[in-house]
Amino acid sequence: MHVKQLDVEVDYGQAYLVDEGCSVGGFREVPNPPVGIIRVEKGSALLFVGPQWGTVEFTVAVADRDPGSDLDSYEDIVEISYESPSGRLSLQEWGGGRRTHPLPPLPAGPGTYRLRYHVRGMDEEIAIEIGDHYFLQIWPEPPRDPTVLKSTSPSFQHFLDSE
Repeated sequence: MHVKQLDVEVDYGQAYLVDEGCSVGGFREVPNPPVGIIRVEKGSALLFVGPQWGTVEFTVAVADRDPGSDLDSYEDIVEISYESPSGRLSLQEWGGGRRTHPLPPLPAGPGTYRLRYHVRGMDEEIAIEIGDHYFLQIWPEPPRDPTVLKSTSPSFQHFLDSE
């Protein structure tokens, strides 16, 4: 498993996972069933964070199989299938002209992967609040329905209600 710790500048409460050669999608389609804090299109994923702006801590783990979720350390955890055309991803800051954080190559190359997005501190208004953290796991897996593994924060419920 490859793990990368990142400080990511966010604006509008968003960051993006983007496949090489792809652009950030329009994210018009709501997953069924909805999972609130993440949306995907072929080659890109929209990751919602609690703060509207500032720096947030992301940990990204790329594995060759399901690494298991961290149910005890995070308030909200969701999973969704993701299609990677190239097998090479980056975490991008909001607004195209900002930094791009390259991630380790995906272990199975191009194909379908599972994203598990863990969130702690979604209810914080400012990114520098102690305890706010975002953990994204990526591993190869055939497509299956989106799943909410854990939902405890009021902000998470707000995201679900707005879909």
